Amino acid sequence: MSAAPRAAASGPIRVMLVDDHTSFRLPLAIVLGREPDLEVVAEAGSLAEARALLGREDLEIDVALVDLNLPDGSGVDLIGDLRKARPGTATLVLSAHSDPVQLALAIEAGAMGTAHKSASPLEVVESLRRLHAGEQLLSLQEITKAIRLVSRERQEDHEAQLAIERLTSREREVLQSLAEGLSDQEIAERLYVGVGTVRTHLRSLLLKLHVQSRLQALVFAVRHGLVEIRR
Repeated sequence: MSAAPRAAASGPIRVMLVDDHTSFRLPLAIVLGREPDLEVVAEAGSLAEARALLGREDLEIDVALVDLNLPDGSGVDLIGDLRKARPGTATLVLSAHSDPVQLALAIEAGAMGTAHKSASPLEVVESLRRLHAGEQLLSLQEITKAIRLVSRERQEDHEAQLAIERLTSREREVLQSLAEGLSDQEIAERLYVGVGTVRTHLRSLLLKLHVQSRLQALVFAVRHGLVEIRR
């Protein structure tokens, strides 16, 4: 590992690790602890554990390494909590997935850098040092792209919600029946209507959801929790 570039007068960089995979978190904590200018002062495996740590007045944190995929919530929420409770704490996102929307949300919430879990320990250590030194790991272009992506996603979610509100209860029943794999005839029998009526409902809901096919309607319905997938 490279030598520490910072003077030790101000003390080591205090690091909090938040990751639910102990097989990843514990080895990383050991690696960071071997660096003379780094000290892992707290570890958490869930959003709840991390929030409890933030409530400790005796715990001082310089940099937090946060996984976005926690078992009880999103690391994005924790980044927002960190920003409010510990304004001086820099956050580095560590994730095994490169979901652009989640990363963009993390940046919007206040993350100052991102790193994939496949990054070498040296890369993680250097990122921690640079963040603590006040360097910006994200370019202006990356920040702008993230903000635009989040804005677009929110606009799409808003439009989707408006479309959902336009659906009638009968159209929702038709969607649920489609999710269960029923044919038009079977849907008609379930709803005590004619096949022609079922197809009228289908045309109407496709129009309201701004999709072109039944499959697209099902994808939309699953994505937005409109249907229950029964095994």
